[in-house]
Amino acid sequence: MSQIVVLHPLLAPWALTVLGGVALAVMGLSIWRGLKGWPWRALAMGLGLMALANPALQQEDRKPLPDIVVLLVDDSASQTLSDRPFQTAQAVEAIKAKVAALPHTDLRIVHLGDGQDNSGTLAMAALSQALAQEPQGRIAGVILITDGQVHDLSAAPALPAPLHVLLTGRKGDWDRRLSITNAPAFAIMGEKASLSFKIEDQGQAPPNAATTAQVTIALDADAPQTFAVPIGQEMTLPLTLPHAGINVVQLSIAPQSGELTDRNNAAVVQINGVRDRLRVLLISGEPNPGERVWRNLLKSDPSVDLVHFTILRPPEKQDDIPLSDLSLIAFPIKELFVDKIKDFDLIIFDRYAMRGILPMSYLQNVVDYVTQGGTVLVAAGPEFGQVDSLWRSPLSQILPVAPTSRIIAQGFNPHVTDLGRKHPVTQGLESLAPKGGWGRWFRLIEVTQRAGQVLMSGPDDKPLLVLDRVGQGRVAVLASDQSWLWGKGFEGGGPQLELLRRLAHWMLKQPELEEESLGAVALGQSLTVTRRTILDTAPPEVTVTLPDGSTATLPLRQTAPGQYQATYDAPQLGLYRLQQGDLVRVVAIGPSAPKEFEETLASPNKLAPIVASAKGGILPLETGIPDLRLVSDGRPAAGRGWIGITPRGAYVTGDINVKPVLPAWAYLILAALACVLAWWREGRKSSAALTHSR
Repeated sequence: MSQIVVLHPLLAPWALTVLGGVALAVMGLSIWRGLKGWPWRALAMGLGLMALANPALQQEDRKPLPDIVVLLVDDSASQTLSDRPFQTAQAVEAIKAKVAALPHTDLRIVHLGDGQDNSGTLAMAALSQALAQEPQGRIAGVILITDGQVHDLSAAPALPAPLHVLLTGRKGDWDRRLSITNAPAFAIMGEKASLSFKIEDQGQAPPNAATTAQVTIALDADAPQTFAVPIGQEMTLPLTLPHAGINVVQLSIAPQSGELTDRNNAAVVQINGVRDRLRVLLISGEPNPGERVWRNLLKSDPSVDLVHFTILRPPEKQDDIPLSDLSLIAFPIKELFVDKIKDFDLIIFDRYAMRGILPMSYLQNVVDYVTQGGTVLVAAGPEFGQVDSLWRSPLSQILPVAPTSRIIAQGFNPHVTDLGRKHPVTQGLESLAPKGGWGRWFRLIEVTQRAGQVLMSGPDDKPLLVLDRVGQGRVAVLASDQSWLWGKGFEGGGPQLELLRRLAHWMLKQPELEEESLGAVALGQSLTVTRRTILDTAPPEVTVTLPDGSTATLPLRQTAPGQYQATYDAPQLGLYRLQQGDLVRVVAIGPSAPKEFEETLASPNKLAPIVASAKGGILPLETGIPDLRLVSDGRPAAGRGWIGITPRGAYVTGDINVKPVLPAWAYLILAALACVLAWWREGRKSSAALTHSR
């Protein structure tokens, strides 16, 4: 029960103020004139003003509310290290018992885990959410059990009560970690790139610990190499990327006895390999409509340096036209096919015939160029089946087809073979056909397949597009010079540019066009695995090796001819290794070392400013669980071996009873009595003065 005096004025506050001023003026005049009854006059006017103010006695039936202590428990990944789970569980039980022993005090326990998208421990956000669900006037204290590695300190809320941190971990903890200090997002193939990393020991490393560490480095699925590097020094690793697209660089160090975790002993960097100005040599044996197709395709790509020569007049043709009217420069055959042949990424022979321009030894250089990793595309015309065909040169060693000397000159619709529907170069091309189907071509050079893969065919299923691998290089033959009809839109046309683009990119060894490949794309923690194959049998399951060393198998389902997929929800952040036979793919889900494992040692430093502003304390659980005390608001709330909470005294009002202090008639009687006393007092003075004068 609580009683307070409240006012219910009968006049507006300004009117009471004016009347009070008038009363003061009258009192001042009475005192100045020496009237003996001025105290009674003041009492009368005061009683009048009080009556107008109408004071009342308010009685409240108050029910006290219990104070609230918020216990925030950090269950993030770094809290699973060493014996921190035991320390945390022990502290939670002890705090529950200590709060239960306090009168009128409730405990709210809030658990928090790892933040989404590798954002770490978001303790301040969890605390803000917990405080928003409770009345601020009842919060007596906040206790946070954590290792101190909090990653959202800028989101700390305004605290109405002391904040205390019970720190897990041990003073003797130590950890060795590998971190990437600088890495390029992309690098040019064939040129040196640099990656910087550092190995460092944190905490109290053993006194006999080595000053060097063995770091294992692997690029994609290549065999790893091991090097000894000094601890505590930044090291620079030179790299040369082997292929275009994503290249995964893996670095790891062996776990050490006694360190907190080995989850930060590895790092992965994904570097995008790009080509620096692809160099393409296009040799046209004679002017033809398809020549412009190749030229437009290659010149439209700003990353391609095209060297194009057209044989305008073969040696056997004699006329009176000066050479200066036919070309600006002579055909530099020695420079192109001897001195600089290895500088080209692709050589295209467009309707080229052996007319004595290129010596056989130069064409043998082309064969060697292919076997050592180069690429050659032959766009064949009628000359391919004649006596001066490229087939009758050293190039026959690497060509996957042989001409029959027959030219099929009739309209036909090119179509993709069963094998071509599985191959990335021609897969899905049929869906790009215009209404009514692809337009016709009118010439096919009849060839017989000797090797390679037939992706497209003409009339009577005769080979039209054949691809093959020779040594380390690649060869393709297009047995027609009519692809330009698609570009012109004849009879609806066809996907000419898309076909030639894919063909050129396959020859340039772009990873996304490999016919036997294992790929993976990560979206958040969802991993989509794609297996491409041109085999008739379904591929076996994919073996997934998780960051912690455990394995899982993924069955694949067919999504398109030659394409199989599987979706895997990754349970952890880190480096995943996918393997199916000889195919290996490495992919990172988030960083290889999640944010929770970047800093693993327990530390009070990050939370110290917030705790100090809330007048709390930070106590290590290693020294024992502190006592819980009640302290007054504004006083220090932590000391050696104890922490304090501030009682709030909150209550809820159940009933309110309001009674006037005095009834109106009582004010009237008292004021009248005061006036009579003032009159009497001043009347006595007047009588005494009259008697004295007589």
